[in-house]
Amino acid sequence: MKVMIFAAGLGTRLKPLTNNKPKALVELNGKPMLEHLILRLKNQGFNDFVINVHHFADQIESFLKRNNNFNSNIEISDERKQLLGTGGGILKAEKYLKSSEIFIIHNADIFCDIDLNKIIEQHRKNDALATLAVQNRDSSRKLLFDEDNYLCQWKDIKTNKIKEARIPVGSVTEWSFSGIHIINSSIFKYIVEKGKFSIIDLYLRLAKDHKISAFETKHSYWFDLGKPKNILEAEKSLSF
Repeated sequence: MKVMIFAAGLGTRLKPLTNNKPKALVELNGKPMLEHLILRLKNQGFNDFVINVHHFADQIESFLKRNNNFNSNIEISDERKQLLGTGGGILKAEKYLKSSEIFIIHNADIFCDIDLNKIIEQHRKNDALATLAVQNRDSSRKLLFDEDNYLCQWKDIKTNKIKEARIPVGSVTEWSFSGIHIINSSIFKYIVEKGKFSIIDLYLRLAKDHKISAFETKHSYWFDLGKPKNILEAEKSLSF
């Protein structure tokens, strides 16, 4: 099963740490977050990776080469010419991902001990097009799922802006996205968007006719390493 790691972002929230390196190579306890992630994924049984690159792309390629790709199969989805966003990045990597019936998307700056195999198991049982790992935590943006566990809305908590996906069945539950999703490769036949676009906007469009479901994760730690203070918090909270 393929795992795509989103590592192309500019890392704006991590400045000045990303002034001279890509976000994925910013260190947590002396080791790049990309290395932490690859090793954790390998420990869970995954060994085939697609990594998209843009910001300081050469550094990521050199880092992987120095480490012999961590004895894994790694393919690079090159976005040097244009940063394509989450949806566009997946579409760009279609040639690497479509051979896998199901593939995983994992943000490079998410550091956690979520058991991905449990999400995959639930994804298969639900026969969903995509399953999003979610949790109950404070967040400025929420995804709303109805009683049948279908994605029905996106909500900006600060502005109260809402994007509708479908009419909900019964009551809705607000969840915060965890930066991890499981996707059927059949999604590619439904994508009509081009260039740079958001995967969340794609999910909202597809949710009208397809099951985009949620999986509440159980974990002992979860950190968004997208800000310097969050890296410090992770280092203080965990024993390495």
